[in-house]
Formats: sequence, structure tokens, C-alpha cells
Amino acid sequence: MNWDDTTDGAAAERLVDTAADREDQAVEAALRPKDLGEFIGQEKVREQLDLVLRAARARGATADHVLLSGAPGLGKTTLSMIIAAEMGAPIRITSGPAIQHAGDLAAILSSLQEGEVLFLDEIHRMSRPAEEMLYMAMEDFRVDVIVGKGPGATAIPLELPPFTLVGATTRAGLLPPPLRDRFGFTAHMEFYEPRELQRVVHRSAALLDVEIDPSGAAEIAGRSRGTPRIANRLLRRVRDYAQVKADGLITEDIAAAALAVYEVDERGLDRLDRGVLEALLKLFGGGPVGLSTLAVAVGEERETVEEVAEPFLVREGLLARTPRGRVATPAAWNHLGLTPPQRPATGNGQQDLFGA
Repeated sequence: MNWDDTTDGAAAERLVDTAADREDQAVEAALRPKDLGEFIGQEKVREQLDLVLRAARARGATADHVLLSGAPGLGKTTLSMIIAAEMGAPIRITSGPAIQHAGDLAAILSSLQEGEVLFLDEIHRMSRPAEEMLYMAMEDFRVDVIVGKGPGATAIPLELPPFTLVGATTRAGLLPPPLRDRFGFTAHMEFYEPRELQRVVHRSAALLDVEIDPSGAAEIAGRSRGTPRIANRLLRRVRDYAQVKADGLITEDIAAAALAVYEVDERGLDRLDRGVLEALLKLFGGGPVGLSTLAVAVGEERETVEEVAEPFLVREGLLARTPRGRVATPAAWNHLGLTPPQRPATGNGQQDLFGA
């Protein structure tokens, strides 16, 4: 695929993209752990959530509302299903963008069963009228349905059975404080360590009937950008390579060779990520350079560079955002095997990112 011909929509086709495509959704359904004991990683969140659920079961009550925040692909949907399973309750799944009117939310809430879990993904993208209705539903298990328009409009109170709302968001800062405050338990999902991702890869390989040795799992885990969804996607592509080019066993060499074909390097950077770094280093001497200029240099939209490539590059310490523009770090020069230029000291006597 030629990155010069891509659009924002095409960004989802990247092998290391965190969004789930249809294949990911089908595979994740088969690989998804069924209880907290099977769930790998997020130890603090699992321990805290286990206490919340155990206490609710002991009281014979519905669990407190739960807010899960964190990057895509870390297991928020999986945890919502585990919450329902642990509570022995059905689950209803919807998303913020699907609720554009208060009536949409009222229809969902009024059909809930007692104790049911309502999973609301991307809750920060819900419309404001629906959000205000949700305040009362979460706190008082009641909503006011407006019938009619204008001066003759009437509010009819509708009692709701007790339910548990599990909200998921990738941008917790966009949630208004009144909504955040109504969640009894809030958890932030962290990126996974390589050793945790190795366990994820081994578990997924066993469920997919893929033969893999520890070194092969470690190679895939190290390139998975701290995200289980990406680890599982890379595992499937390496499996294909091993079946066609080898005897089906995934070793370190087979995993490395397979991911080289798919242009995912040892740090998890793909062609777009390296394109941004190469433009920054080779065309602009490491920066600073404006985001729009950098986007033009790599043939991408500004939003694609800012929202798709930059977050991982910044997290990896390869790129820095400064008031003057984007700047490459010494680690970026080292990763691409290039020598950074000598930079003079700044006016206040301190050195810049590269030193003297």
C-alpha cells in the first residue's frame, strides 16, 4: 500500500492500528477471557474490580457504575463482559455516537432488566441532552420522558430497574465532572509490559492452535506497542507466514522475518511512523518543524500525523512536541542509524534535546 495515496479512513488498515476491524472483532470474541482470573495484565485494576464485584454479590445488589479509560485495544470491552459474567447478568452494548438524542437513551434504559449491565463505549461522544438524562438514570434510576413540544410539553417520570453502567472512553478529559462523579469505580487501563504481552501471545496461540516457542512470543510482544489487540493481530500474520514459508512453528527468526515483510520493526514502528521520523530527520534536520509542514512532507493529512502516528512516537521518546514545533529526540536518530547535527547551546545557558 502506498502511504501517499492513503486517507484518514485508510489509517485503520495499518497492521499496528489500535482500532478493531471486522476480523479483529471476530477473533477477539473467540480469544476473550471469560472471568477476571483469565484476564492478563492490569493487576491493580483487576484487584480493585474484584473487590467491587465480590462486595456487590455479597450484598445481593447490583455493582456500582464503572468507568474504564485508556487507549484502544487494552481490554475495556472485555472487562465489561467480565463484569456481566461475574455478576451473572446480561449485557447490553452500545456506543456514544449511536446515542444522539435523549430519546435514543430513554429507549435503551426503559428496556433494561434488573441487574443488567449496560456497556457504553466512547461515552464521551454522547450528545449533551442524552448525557443530562443519564445523570438522573445513574443516580436515581429514573428518567423524565418529555411528551409533546412547546408550552404543552409534559415530563413523565419513568422508574428504571437497578442496573450497572460500564462506560468506556479513550479521552477521559472530555467527560464533564458531573458525569465522572456518578461512577462508583473509575479505572485507567495502562499499556502492557512485554512480559505481559508474551503471556497474551502464548494464550492466544494455544486457542488458535498455533505452535510458538518463547522466543517467538517475545519477538511478537516486543513489536506490539503495549497493546494486546495489536499482539493478537501480529500473531495471526506471523502464523500465516510460518504456515507458508516454514513448518508452522513460530520462532524468533520466523517472527522477525514475517514482521519485516509487513514492515513492522523491532520497536513496533511501521511505514507511516518511520516516514514521519525520516522526514523530520532528513528533510528538517530533526526540527523544530510545524505539524502541517511535516504532514505535507509525508503526504498525509495533518490529523493523520497528529492522531495516528504522533502519540506512539511521543510515548516511545522518539519525538517531542514543543512550542516551536515537532522535534526529534536523540533516540530517533539512533533508531534510524543517523547522526544528529551539532546544536548550539540555548540563550539561557542550557542545552537543547541533543546536548552540546
